[in-house]
Amino acid sequence: MSKLQALKNFRFPNVFILILIVFISCALLICINFFTIKILSANRAYVNGESHYSKGQKDASRHLITYLFTKNRTQWKLYLEELKVPQGDGIARITLLKAGDNKIARKGFLVGRNNEDDLDDIIWLFENFKNVSFLSKAIHEWGQGDKLIFDLFVIGQQINAKIEHNILTADDQKKFLKKISAISDRLTINERNFSNTLGEGTRKIKDLLIITNIFFILIIICSVCMYYSIMVKRLLVSKKETEVKNENLIIVNRELDRFVYSASHDLRSPITSLKGLIEITALEDDVQQVRNYLEMMHHSLERQDQFISDIIDYSKNKRKEVILEPVSLKELCNEAILQLMHIENANRITFTQELLVDQIESDGLRLKIIINNLLSNAIKYADCSKKEMFITIRTYFSEGLNKIEVTDNGIGIHDDHKANIFDMYFGTNKNKGSGLGLYIVKEAVENIKGDISVFSESSVGSKFIVTIPSSYAV
Repeated sequence: MSKLQALKNFRFPNVFILILIVFISCALLICINFFTIKILSANRAYVNGESHYSKGQKDASRHLITYLFTKNRTQWKLYLEELKVPQGDGIARITLLKAGDNKIARKGFLVGRNNEDDLDDIIWLFENFKNVSFLSKAIHEWGQGDKLIFDLFVIGQQINAKIEHNILTADDQKKFLKKISAISDRLTINERNFSNTLGEGTRKIKDLLIITNIFFILIIICSVCMYYSIMVKRLLVSKKETEVKNENLIIVNRELDRFVYSASHDLRSPITSLKGLIEITALEDDVQQVRNYLEMMHHSLERQDQFISDIIDYSKNKRKEVILEPVSLKELCNEAILQLMHIENANRITFTQELLVDQIESDGLRLKIIINNLLSNAIKYADCSKKEMFITIRTYFSEGLNKIEVTDNGIGIHDDHKANIFDMYFGTNKNKGSGLGLYIVKEAVENIKGDISVFSESSVGSKFIVTIPSSYAV
């Protein structure tokens, strides 16, 4: 197999698959980055909300303690106002856990002093990731904090009731102060755990985002590299094919130039000969000599006819596509022998057929050209000095291949000429043929993926063996 055929047989991955991979990877990368940024933005909003939650709780505790010792109603109002911040967040949490009305949750978050622009991300993250480990743990800490906020609210109500009824004692103040401090300390721990949990989740998401980005970027880079590699290989193959085609065109042009030159010469030669014979015949009175001239004219016309027939075969072999069909070798051989019996000395030759294979699947036109030309050559180059002249045609199946063998005891081929017998216009005797016959045979054999070999000895005879691939066998 040639290098060009090997390149043609090389199967490239489908570039459309690579383009699809790049497209899908880019789409996934965009989606992953979008949702990751959305998650990080929501996390940032929760951390910001936690700061308002913590500040509201601490300010409420401070105002409650001040109210506890000063009994100033303004401090009580400030306590209630600040306590609404963590209470609002608590209402939002309970509403979202119960999959309730998001409007109530939004109002709760707004009371919790969260930015209105962050509410969509906050609610989206809670609804979609509440069962994810880091957020689930943070929500648990949030719930624990809300319980402590409720305890702080209860203590506030107890303090207010005692102050309103003027039954608050110094011991009560100490007791309430201790409880408020304990709740505040526990809330600080909950708030810290909440922030740390969200921070840990944010770091994991960041790391996952980096790994995911690297993964998809590598896929995109590899796909693009493979795409360009394929394109480069295809360009190289295309370049190689173009070079081969150019080389073939150069060869074809040379053959065409040679063919046109030789054809014009061979077409003109019989005509010139005929014109000369006609001129001298017109001046001849001897009947016998006129007959001799007419015989010479006949031979000249036969050569012309044979040459035209060779040109037609050449054209058919070059232009017509190979068509596989059932072919009878017996019919082709019988038809060829009948058509060639007009050649000089053909009636003196004994034709023998040993057809062990008859029906094969191949191109009928090429096989007809091959058999006709091989038999024609065998007849033309018969050795008339021998008492018995014969041509044997054999067909058989050997080593998985169909073979056609034409053997004769003609004049044979000189060793110096064997290397050139399949060249265009090569002939040992131009009076016997155009020099196209074996060239056409060679091309016809190659067109049906076959092979031809010759064994010949000068003055002994010749044997041509045409091999047809087994894939053509019926």
